[in-house]
Amino acid sequence: MPSDRFRAHSAPDSFPKKIRMLGRPKFVLASGSPRRLSLLNQAGIEPDALRPADVDETPKRGELPRACANRLARAKADAALKSVQLDDDLRGSFILAADTVVAVGRRILPKANLVDEAAQCLRLLSGRNHRVYTAICLVTPKEAFRQRLIETRVRFKRLSEDDIQAYIGSGEWRGKAGGYAVQGIAGTFVVKMVGSYTNIVGLPLYELVTLLGGEGFPIRFGWLNAS
Repeated sequence: MPSDRFRAHSAPDSFPKKIRMLGRPKFVLASGSPRRLSLLNQAGIEPDALRPADVDETPKRGELPRACANRLARAKADAALKSVQLDDDLRGSFILAADTVVAVGRRILPKANLVDEAAQCLRLLSGRNHRVYTAICLVTPKEAFRQRLIETRVRFKRLSEDDIQAYIGSGEWRGKAGGYAVQGIAGTFVVKMVGSYTNIVGLPLYELVTLLGGEGFPIRFGWLNAS
């Protein structure tokens, strides 16, 4: 007859949780941004669904950049949670929302969609320091909210009018906070950067992975055969 010690070690309930877990919790990205999706994939996370939030991103009168980013990330998370609660397949998922704000001092730059907006942003950023804030808001399966705000300081070279007009002609600025995409041509404008590069792109990976791991999400689950 097997000893009690053998039975205790062979009981299914005593297996490590990670061995018994056949899958991972579902994950929803509250964004339609290809950049944020690509960054998540870079971290080995493949969302089960995208739930872009239809939120008015206009800053409130007198609103500071940090407060604006935090407010919008939470609003996007709230909207995505309401959508997920109506979906039996996704209920109980981790939900991630984020918002990125580019600011010069207290001034929040727009997500440029018009040529004039982009040109104004680039002229303002030329030869100056600015800050990029990304707020991330994570909703846990128990519907608790966890938020982080990450700041990166950036300095642009002095841009000539030829630089500005050629960059506008590229079109990569459309829909980008501050009128530029650091992962593209505008990366050549950066003289100095202090802080997270992925934060400027739109999703600070170190802080995100740390937050997810702290909430019990198996962040290494997708690393096997990632290549």
